[in-house]
Amino acid sequence: MTTSQDALQSYLKQVRTYSTLTFEEEQRLAKLWRDKQDEKAFHSLMESYLRLVVKVALSFRGYGLPVEEMIQEGNIGLMQAIARFDPDKGFRLSTYAMWWIRAQVQEFVLNNWSMVKIGTSGVQKKLFFNLRKIRSQLEDMDGFEHLSPDAVTTIAKELNVKEKDVLDMEHRLRGQEMSLNVSAGGENSQDEGNATDYLDQIVEERPNQEEAYSEIQQSRHRYSLLREALGELNDREREIFVRRRLNDSAEPSTLEVLSQQFKISRERVRQLENRAFEKVQTYMQAVA
Repeated sequence: MTTSQDALQSYLKQVRTYSTLTFEEEQRLAKLWRDKQDEKAFHSLMESYLRLVVKVALSFRGYGLPVEEMIQEGNIGLMQAIARFDPDKGFRLSTYAMWWIRAQVQEFVLNNWSMVKIGTSGVQKKLFFNLRKIRSQLEDMDGFEHLSPDAVTTIAKELNVKEKDVLDMEHRLRGQEMSLNVSAGGENSQDEGNATDYLDQIVEERPNQEEAYSEIQQSRHRYSLLREALGELNDREREIFVRRRLNDSAEPSTLEVLSQQFKISRERVRQLENRAFEKVQTYMQAVA
């Protein structure tokens, strides 16, 4: 019988057979997907970057979670990246996809490393993925039951967080967890025939793979509609709308900055932004 480890090794072997793309090939395929929703182009882009997904997933092996599941999550991140990638900006897909893949795997680790959800705020993520590494550099982990006050101060300054946040995460990382296969009535439960494990009482809140894929397909459709809607705007409206409403990589441009760029008043920028939003909303509702 094939074990999960055998299946993983078989998958890794297959991934290594996929060739990488040149910049020109990648641009051509990305534009085929963006402009014509060419599924073959999408799959070619996916295959060329599966090794990147594996590389990211393997970097999280230290958390003791199944590598194959982390790879699956990374593949979802890669699909999201390809669906949103704009080849006209002139950079490689790997630069853009790395963020999506890593974010998806990190989210999986945060949700599954502990029975109790670690948290998803920026500070919590930063501490979870960096605390043990920095702590090990400061003192012998096996020789100290708790971080020293000086170590807490040093880590807080290093990560630019509050000392209380460091202590809270330290406590959660060192906290003992209970087996989910223990009876909810206790190990010495009298009625073993009707015993229910803690595992049976936990509700799975994450979507299954079919639901995740369906969400990605819907995201692609919405993205396609949005791209078409933006084509209904003139150049000035489009740039203002994108920089005010769709700027994922940075803070939205201020009205002051845009008013200086276009040499119009801040109120006029606001009017153009609202008009562009109404056009996009009307178009997407009509088409959808």
